[in-house]
Amino acid sequence: SLLQLKLWNKYRVSNIPSLIFIDASTGKVVCRNGLLVIRDDPEGLEFPWGPKPFSEVVAGPLLRNNGQTLDSNALEGSHVGVYFSAHWCPPCRSLTRVLVESYRKIKEAGQKFEILFVSADRSEDSFKQYFSEMPWLAVPYSDEARRSRLNRLYGIQGIPTLIVLDSKGDVITRQGRVEVLNDVECREFPWHPKPVLELTDSNAVQLNEGPCLVLFVDSEDDGESEAAKQLIQPIAEKIIAKYKAKEEEA
Repeated sequence: SLLQLKLWNKYRVSNIPSLIFIDASTGKVVCRNGLLVIRDDPEGLEFPWGPKPFSEVVAGPLLRNNGQTLDSNALEGSHVGVYFSAHWCPPCRSLTRVLVESYRKIKEAGQKFEILFVSADRSEDSFKQYFSEMPWLAVPYSDEARRSRLNRLYGIQGIPTLIVLDSKGDVITRQGRVEVLNDVECREFPWHPKPVLELTDSNAVQLNEGPCLVLFVDSEDDGESEAAKQLIQPIAEKIIAKYKAKEEEA
């Protein structure tokens, strides 16, 4: 029915079964990954399963691939890329190669930036092999509970996913993968979402994220695409501001 379709679209359900918890008084999503919640917390001790701050969920020791251990409070004051990935997944491996270069460029430009690898590998050995290629930090593979809590916090439905956080731990973009592939020189870092994008192969994935307006223009005529952008930019900004005021995703 139309109502069912509306609910699927509203909550961006892309695979089933999907269990989403909502605060009935405000209509806001409390938790997208209800299936993980009930698996991890069958007794309901953490009810009502609302989002916790990143710093609380990530708390504990983090690793470098040379075996060095750091406390998670070392991330304070930095932008953080939370990287959900696994060696068995080919798109993950190709993103990692690009990301290693991006990480180096951002650090060399003097920006405070750290990446945190949250592994979905199938064994400790495969985690170690994959992590050996990465110059950043990781949640220990053995800490399955913390890896699962991070997956829950961001409602991860597929990998690779790169969530970019500001220095306070708030989400700047969930589309880090698209941003990194679109901006190899990292000129736009930390990749605050733009109200209007030019549609490309690598950012087309966002068409699955929610309602989109796609405006087709004559690509031969530069003036036309600039005029079109100026036409829809203020409309897009207004819509984004409206959702931001409601603390909802546009």
